Amino acid sequence: QLQLVESGGGSAQPGGSLRLSCAPSGYTYDVYAIGWFRQAPGKEREGVSCISRRGGFWYYADSVKGRFTISRDNAKNMVYLDMKILTPEDTAVYYCAADSALRSVKDMCADVSGMEYWGKGTPVTVSS
Repeated sequence: QLQLVESGGGSAQPGGSLRLSCAPSGYTYDVYAIGWFRQAPGKEREGVSCISRRGGFWYYADSVKGRFTISRDNAKNMVYLDMKILTPEDTAVYYCAADSALRSVKDMCADVSGMEYWGKGTPVTVSS
């Protein structure tokens, strides 16, 4: 059973930045692709960005493209989401999730219910 722990959430002003971290309990390189998902109040959970098992492929939702960067440090077994130029629309609980299925990162990010393991989430609030 893989456990995922998110950290780095908090409050930011519009235009600001935050870095989210995802710490898996077990080794994930070449085993699990990792995704960041978010759920805003009153909305469904959506895929934000996903990265492949070895980190060579990634996907971004249109709403965050050019502002968010996903990365994985395989030596540290960590996955990050660097968020810049934040807007109030980015306010949500952000979840880290892992999946071992062989599929594209785009398909993975689109399949919220298909992710194998989930963290408990970290809240992000963007307001002035």
